[in-house]
Amino acid sequence: MKETVNDTLPLKYVLLFIALSFIAVIQTAQASDPNNGRVLYMQHCNTCHEPGREIAGAPDFNYGSAMMQSDMSLLGKIRSGKNAMPGYTGILTDRMILDIISYMRTF
Repeated sequence: MKETVNDTLPLKYVLLFIALSFIAVIQTAQASDPNNGRVLYMQHCNTCHEPGREIAGAPDFNYGSAMMQSDMSLLGKIRSGKNAMPGYTGILTDRMILDIISYMRTF
C-alpha cells in the first residue's frame, strides 16, 4: 500500500507536540532561582546597590527604570561591568547572573 501525505500528517503533529513538550520541560527545569539570586546579590551586589546607600552612579533597582531592560541586556552589563562596577565574567556564571536578575525583579 502506498503511503500518502495525508497518512503521515497526523504523525508529524504528534512528533511536533512531543518535541515542543520536551522543550517546555527543559526550559522549566532551567528557570532562574530568585532564592539563590538573593544569596548571590547579598554577596556581590548589595554593598554598592543597597537601597538608600547606593554608591554614586550605581542604579537603585527599587525604581523600575533600571529593570525595564531584558534579562539578556542586564546579563551583558553585569558580565562586562560599567564605570566603578567590575565585570563579573569568570567570577559568576551566566546561570548565577540570571539568578541575581531574577531576584532583582522581586524588588
